[in-house]
Amino acid sequence: MTVGTENVLNYWHGGLSEVPDEVWHHPSPESLLLPDNALTRLPARIGTLTSLRTLDVGHNRLTELPPELGDLRALSRFLYVHDNRLTSLPDTLGNLTRLAYLNVGENRLTALPGTLGSMAALVELRAQHNRLTAIPASLGRLTALRELWLRGNRLTTLPASLKRLTALRELELRENRFTTVPAALRGLPLLRKLDLRSNRLRELPPWIADLPALEKLDLRWNAELTAPEQPLRRLEGRGCVVLR
Repeated sequence: MTVGTENVLNYWHGGLSEVPDEVWHHPSPESLLLPDNALTRLPARIGTLTSLRTLDVGHNRLTELPPELGDLRALSRFLYVHDNRLTSLPDTLGNLTRLAYLNVGENRLTALPGTLGSMAALVELRAQHNRLTAIPASLGRLTALRELWLRGNRLTTLPASLKRLTALRELELRENRFTTVPAALRGLPLLRKLDLRSNRLRELPPWIADLPALEKLDLRWNAELTAPEQPLRRLEGRGCVVLR
C-alpha cells in the first residue's frame, strides 16, 4: 500500500512464516513492516531492497540476520530486529551509516559487533535484555547518540571511550552488575537521565554531583549502596530528582 508519497509494505501481525513474494516485485519500497509474525529467516535477497529507509522485523523468531542487511545503505530511519532469537549480529551493520534508530533488544546477544561504531548517524541505540558482558569501545565514536539502552544485561563496566558521547541525554543501565558508577560517564555535558536501578552498587563517586545537566538519578534496589549525602544533596538542591 502507499501512504502519502512513501511506499509502505505493511504485513504487521499477518501470520507469515516467510517474506511474501510480492515484496521482491515491488519497484521501490521505502518501508517494509513485518513485525509480529512467525519469520524464522530473513533471506539474503533483502539486500536488494536498496530504497528501504525503514525495516521492521521485530517480534519474530529469527535466529540470525543475513550479512546482506549491510547493503541497505539508504536505511536512515529505523531498523527494528528486537524480540527475536538472535545470538549475534552481522559485522555489516556498520555499513548503515545513515541510520538514526537501531533496536536489537530482547534477543540472546552476548556481544555487539565493533563495527557499530561506524554508524555515525545513530541517535538511539537499544540493546536491552540481552546477555551482554561488555560494550565495544568503538561505540565511543557515536557522537550523535542521544539515548543508549542497556537494561537487563550482565555488564560490570563501560569502556572509557564512552566519555566522548557528548550528545548523550539518557542512559539506561538498570538490571546489570555494576558495583560503582562507570568512570566513563564523568563530565558528560548533556546527560539528563541516568538509571542504575537493580545493580550491585556499593558506592557513588563524588563527581556524580558534577554532571551538569543531570535531571534524574535512579539508584533504587541497590541493597549494598552506601550513598554519600553531600553529592546527593547538591544534586537535589539544583532540582535533580534522586530516587534511592
